[in-house]
Amino acid sequence: MPTQHLKELLARDCRFCSLVSKVNGEDIIGTAGTCEHWLIMEVPQPWPQEIFQQNPTIKSVIGLFQELIFQHGVNLKPMLIAPDREYSHPGFTRIFYYYRPAKMFSQFEKQEFIVPESKAADLLTAILQQLIQKPNNLSQFQQYQQLTSDIRELMVCTHAQVDLACGRFGTPIYRQLRKEYAPVSNGKLRVWQTTHFGGHQFAPTLIDLPQGYLWGHLEPDVLDLLVERNGSVSGLRQYYRGWTGLSKFEQIAEREIWMQSGWNWLNYLKAGKVLAMEKDADWAEIKIDFALSDGSASGAYEARIEVCGEVMSAFNSAKEIELEAVKQYRVSRLVKVE
Repeated sequence: MPTQHLKELLARDCRFCSLVSKVNGEDIIGTAGTCEHWLIMEVPQPWPQEIFQQNPTIKSVIGLFQELIFQHGVNLKPMLIAPDREYSHPGFTRIFYYYRPAKMFSQFEKQEFIVPESKAADLLTAILQQLIQKPNNLSQFQQYQQLTSDIRELMVCTHAQVDLACGRFGTPIYRQLRKEYAPVSNGKLRVWQTTHFGGHQFAPTLIDLPQGYLWGHLEPDVLDLLVERNGSVSGLRQYYRGWTGLSKFEQIAEREIWMQSGWNWLNYLKAGKVLAMEKDADWAEIKIDFALSDGSASGAYEARIEVCGEVMSAFNSAKEIELEAVKQYRVSRLVKVE
């Protein structure tokens, strides 16, 4: 979408935070957040803003969620997806659980269950208790587990009740992916609507699982490249929020490596480390280790990330947009060291 068209759109309707971010040229890399566990459950729409506090199944495990995150420091991302007429089963609830399998990895391990609605809370409890090594009855749910580790799940935020931008811009991207890409995938790709997972100022925003990549500011004409991976990786540079297996500055370094290495980079096991950081986060020294799973190749990159300016952005959509300055970063040095 040309910049001039964006400016005209913004002038006409300036309440969308994602338009402000896009028009002002905000670089969205490093905004993916870091995640080690995803717990995703089907819940029918509509989703009020306080859906996690209101849904009875979720309410029954909210104390356990809080214990995991605040007492045990488990890096867990809960999300909801909307049931789908083709994928879903009346009277049953689908639950996805993804987890980081090792320190170095390229994609999350996946468990999928389709359980009777009455058993959903018990399954959530068992998964959560397993994470802090509490006694659990997860083995009792084996009969409901689905063998779907080969299926790619694209999840698009359409949660307008949290921010209007996600409904306005996420919904058309979801519909296009669902209509044009899922049906021709021979069952290897599913597309879902999700609740808010952070970064509505980058709407439309998408999670690509099991690999765990986040995308934002998506446009219809880049979906073919994102799904099919049939062209230059540079065409996705401005839409890449980062890989959730890494932290903020590691994500910024990793994008630069990917741009230089091409699609093969996605197959490497990876792990990041912050070697040093300035206290105001104006620069950081990063190391990214990589290896192929068969042991045929391995190595590391070191990178320096530096502030290169700032742009004005908005964190929420509103009739009166509030702008805030956001630091922008660049990779000033990238070397292969091993």
